[in-house]
Amino acid sequence: MLKKDATYYIVEESVLPEVFLKVVKAKELLEKGEVKAVNEAVKMVGISRSAFYKYKDCIFPFFESSRGKIITLALVLKDIPGILSKILNIISETNANILTINQNIPLGGIATVSISIRTSGMTKSVKDLILEIEKVDGVKKIEILGREEY
Repeated sequence: MLKKDATYYIVEESVLPEVFLKVVKAKELLEKGEVKAVNEAVKMVGISRSAFYKYKDCIFPFFESSRGKIITLALVLKDIPGILSKILNIISETNANILTINQNIPLGGIATVSISIRTSGMTKSVKDLILEIEKVDGVKKIEILGREEY
């Protein structure tokens, strides 16, 4: 759970203590239904229950923090008929609520697009959504431009 008065940092995974990574893995096992109980999850990843409970609300993947927020995606697309429609369908299939779409006129065969979405109710993580959009032929770049709480 994100605390409004706390300070947050984005830290590369390779510098994190191993216990944090194991807590994230245990949370993933529980979320995906691969295990039914915390006891099973912590045993599989090799940490104590107390370590899990101590850190479970303080460590999460970067994209997971985007759930329940409004995020704005910035895309650079090739000027291909139907590409924006494909991207909007992918977003729609995740149950994200598309709030705004801004598309510039293509110049030199390239168009920039920004799409703001409400992420609550999504059936996929923001990370998985971005990975799926990246697979669309003609998507040259996608990134999270901004994020807001509502």
